[in-house]
Amino acid sequence: MSEAVAAELAQVNLARLKFPLDSPELKDFVDQLDPVNADADTADGFVWRLQSEGGDATDIPVFGDEWLIVNMSVWRDLESLKGFMYAGRHRQLLARRREWFERVAEAMVALWWVPAGHRPTVAEAEARLLHLRTHGPSPYAFTFRALFPPQGARPLPGEVPEGLGCSL
Repeated sequence: MSEAVAAELAQVNLARLKFPLDSPELKDFVDQLDPVNADADTADGFVWRLQSEGGDATDIPVFGDEWLIVNMSVWRDLESLKGFMYAGRHRQLLARRREWFERVAEAMVALWWVPAGHRPTVAEAEARLLHLRTHGPSPYAFTFRALFPPQGARPLPGEVPEGLGCSL
């Protein structure tokens, strides 16, 4: 009998900027990056987040597009991720996302299960997003509205609150 590997939830979230990061229009967003990242780092269930030497991931290229910024993290479970996303400062930023980011028709958020201890790469996140865009939600890459449990686990409960399942 094989032993089950513990799974953690990886997420990637892309946003297409309306303005350059150093513009006055994005000042409120940029000023909140450090506090929101600090909140994430201490949130219940937080495991890891992608960051450069600057402490965030805004200068990490994704899909070769300088107008895209990436946020990628790993969480103990779905409830931990949702608990962080829809509370406090992060929720306040989500409410203002249309001021700073373009509306994009294609999937910009993907979730997937990884073995405990695995740290996904940007290339892995890009592959998951492309798969989701091409094939729709599956255990390989899914969304908050179409959840999949880790292999061998029970089904996942619930959805996110209406209107909040968009990228930041």
